[in-house]
Amino acid sequence: MKRIIVPIILALMFLGTLLFPACDGLEESYSTNPSLRLAFSTDTLAFDTVFTTVGSATKQFLIYNNNDEPLNMETIMLASAGSTGFRINVDGRKGDYFNNIGILAKDSMFVFVEVTVNPNGENQPLLVKDSVVFVTNGIRQSVLLEAYGQDVHLYKGGLTVLSDTLFTADKPHLVYDSIVVAEGATMRVEKGATFYMHDKANLIVNGTLNSCGTIEEPITFRGDRLDFILDDVLPYDRTPGQWGGIYLKDGSFGNIISHTIIRNGTQGVIAEPSNPEQLKLTLSNSQITNVSENAFCATNSKVVAYNTEISNAGGSVVGLVSGDYDFTHCTLANFITLVQRTSVCLSLANNYSKDGQETIQPLDARFDNCIIDGSYGAGTEELNGEIGRSIKDGAAFEYLFNHCVITTNGTEDEHFQSVLFVNDETRPEYKLTGGESNKYRYDFRLATEESAGVGAADASVTATYPIDRYGVNRLESEFGPTIGAYEYVPEPEDEEAAEE
Repeated sequence: MKRIIVPIILALMFLGTLLFPACDGLEESYSTNPSLRLAFSTDTLAFDTVFTTVGSATKQFLIYNNNDEPLNMETIMLASAGSTGFRINVDGRKGDYFNNIGILAKDSMFVFVEVTVNPNGENQPLLVKDSVVFVTNGIRQSVLLEAYGQDVHLYKGGLTVLSDTLFTADKPHLVYDSIVVAEGATMRVEKGATFYMHDKANLIVNGTLNSCGTIEEPITFRGDRLDFILDDVLPYDRTPGQWGGIYLKDGSFGNIISHTIIRNGTQGVIAEPSNPEQLKLTLSNSQITNVSENAFCATNSKVVAYNTEISNAGGSVVGLVSGDYDFTHCTLANFITLVQRTSVCLSLANNYSKDGQETIQPLDARFDNCIIDGSYGAGTEELNGEIGRSIKDGAAFEYLFNHCVITTNGTEDEHFQSVLFVNDETRPEYKLTGGESNKYRYDFRLATEESAGVGAADASVTATYPIDRYGVNRLESEFGPTIGAYEYVPEPEDEEAAEE
């Protein structure tokens, strides 16, 4: 058998040399013409802000040899020799210096780049630069590398807040895993602080959360991805499901969320079943938006909310199950497109399941000067559209909408007083409602003087909350007071158009 196999192998090897010339001879045909140059897919490879000590995502650019002859790249190197934190991979090899790498005529080659930035001790991002240098036939070419490094307070492996603790705004907070506030402890957040939450990271509050920003310096909870899914159109910061959510556990009371932005999580704020005789949460002048499941849900709790936008969720924008709730001058809107909607904008119920058993307890919910709107439309049945109700015998089911704009079919009765029932044709017109043309941005301020809700609020209620989320005085407005979280303010006239 061996006598047969060996001649066959030798024949195949000989045939291979005829059909596939050896690559070793390639270097003998490299052009030495210094006028032949490389081309690159970009002249600058820029990274979004990179958190210090945490490596960046991998980016890449292409080297092109658009010439009719192969070229030998005598040197490919990082200009800094690796001291800036950039790392490159060329033709499958890692390093910061490479010699004699060939590229065929009309061919291309990837260069992959990563960066890790060292802490700088400052709150402001630090620009880090480097370049990838190519030397071919003595001619030097380069691609610039840029990244901003941001110092952070880094929490890895979980953090438990055991005593009253202030989270300062001197540097952002990067949270891997989760922050847990123990029972009896208060987590206070300084105005202007930003929390970058990693995938699946949660804020779990057994004690108390005090998140109080200002109009000028709000507090922000958001995902930690700073790059784009679709270049220059859709950043991760406008994409739902980037982290977990904020959970107020059953023994958590006296929470305050004011001038706080909570966005792009799987959940927004979830208030778990507790005691509706004790105030669980005051939510004011805030925004909870763009989540893949529920934006705000509370069960058997006492919540007061005002001057707040809750918007764009795969599940309910607001779900209230049993308990005591008071919403004033709030905008509840759901026009999300990046995930599939599964629920109406506002759902009300006096029953829920806990530990496999159904619980029926009273619901008392009041809405004054609120907008409840969404892409489902008004529907064809009465009190359908963007409102859902689950009512069971055995407990009270009390609710009142006063001077609200609601996308549903309804009529005035003891539950709906001075309500504007709207549909697709008559609903409010907003400044921005997502989509690729708007780069998936939303702005739920009313866009025109004719929009439903402008000047239609109950002024006696507004007197208690005269200032809107952005600091506009509703009672001094020419068009007010306006229903919702935002007082209507007309766009300033274009000066050039005014002159004409």
